[in-house]
Amino acid sequence: MQRSLPHRRGRRNFLPFWLILPTLVVLFAIQVYPALYTVWLSVQQREPSGWIFVGLKNFARLRNLSQFGESIGHTIIFLVGFTSLTMIAGFFVALLLNRNVRLSGFYITLLFIPWTIADLLAGMVFRLLVVPDYGLLSGILQNPAIFPPNGLSVLTAVPPRPWLGSFPFPPAPALVYLVLAATWRALPFVTLLLLAAMQTVPQEIIESSRIDGANGRQVIRHILVPLMLPTMVVALFSLTLSGMNGVGMIFSLTGGGPGSSTELLSYMLYVIGWNQLNFGRAAALALMIAVINWLLISGTLRVTRLEEKSR
Repeated sequence: MQRSLPHRRGRRNFLPFWLILPTLVVLFAIQVYPALYTVWLSVQQREPSGWIFVGLKNFARLRNLSQFGESIGHTIIFLVGFTSLTMIAGFFVALLLNRNVRLSGFYITLLFIPWTIADLLAGMVFRLLVVPDYGLLSGILQNPAIFPPNGLSVLTAVPPRPWLGSFPFPPAPALVYLVLAATWRALPFVTLLLLAAMQTVPQEIIESSRIDGANGRQVIRHILVPLMLPTMVVALFSLTLSGMNGVGMIFSLTGGGPGSSTELLSYMLYVIGWNQLNFGRAAALALMIAVINWLLISGTLRVTRLEEKSR
């Protein structure tokens, strides 16, 4: 009887491990193993004889591609426009809904509609809006009086000549339209997140500031924005990550065109991996994007911790 006690205690000590073992197996299968396989694949090249180790050549070949530099420029322009427009629009829509206007619940329900639509479907809808001849907006866009001299074809218009060397600015009309479509798709999430943060701000602080003579702009700048800053930072980096990794809307809306004017890094990854079937180079690009994502996540956590310490 005394010999069995240590054996039972040993089984009890290992009980927590056995309880979390299924979770560890699932995490290894869907996260750890694919990550390790991607690292291995990034230093390999497929030949008729099999996989051949090439070291960092896949990364060097990516860097030497002119398409790679253009994709970085397109990604920067898209992320800056997408995050800025979504944050500004989401803040002011949340500000309107926070006033407890009549039928505000109905408006919030309508706000959910873009969020329930898949990226592929949203891209198809926005594409149909500007298709020449029968698109809903084609009559306005192809009017020479509004867009001289021959109207504007969003999906086929040639990008203007760059102002800053090889950096693709100003962007092509298709890239601007892609920013608007992505903003419409992400606006509900940001609006509801900011609205929830806005409703946690004590009304006593706002009322006392108005008694002291603060106008609406001063209340927003000195009260709402500082108190909502942690939530705004989380929303900003969430938008950045989704914009960095999204490919569905690009695929259905522009297909990377015209030419390569809307080819972001995420879409370039799709083209290299599935169109060209160059899995080694695609894995190298995936690791680069993963490093950028990790930097963005680390920045989010760091800014949030600094904000918490400053309180």
